[in-house]
Amino acid sequence: MLRDLLAVVLGMLAGMAVNMTFVLLALFLYPMPEGVDFSETEAMPAYFASIPATGFAIILVAHLGQAFFGGLVAALISRDRPRSMALVIGVLSLIGGVINLIDLPHPPWMWLELPCYLLTAWYAASLAMRVRSRSVTTVA
Repeated sequence: MLRDLLAVVLGMLAGMAVNMTFVLLALFLYPMPEGVDFSETEAMPAYFASIPATGFAIILVAHLGQAFFGGLVAALISRDRPRSMALVIGVLSLIGGVINLIDLPHPPWMWLELPCYLLTAWYAASLAMRVRSRSVTTVA
C-alpha cells in the first residue's frame, strides 16, 4: 500500500514536471502581453485569441503528457496494481483539467481532451506492464 502511495505521489510529480515543461515552452514561444499573468482571468481571452493552433497543440501535449508520463511512472513503481495507479494519475489529471478549463477561458474544443487523460494513463500502464513482462521473461 505504501508503495502504491509512493507511486501516485512520484507519478504526479513526474507528470507535473512534464506538463510545466511544455507550458513553459508554449509561453516562451507565445509570450503573454506585458503585465498580464494567469491570475488576470479577464485578460486571458485576449491572450488565448492571439495564440495560434500550434500553441494550443503544445498545451494539449502538456496536459496529455502529464497523464501519460505520470501514469507511466506510477505503473512502473507499483508492484501489485500498476494499471490502477496509472488510472489514479489519469483521474487526478482529469480533475485538474476540468478545474483549469473552468477557471481559465479556453477554446471550447479543448474540452475534448478530457477523456484522453484516462486513455493516455491507461496506455502508459499497458506500456509499463509490457516492459515489465519483457524484463521478467528475459531474467527467467
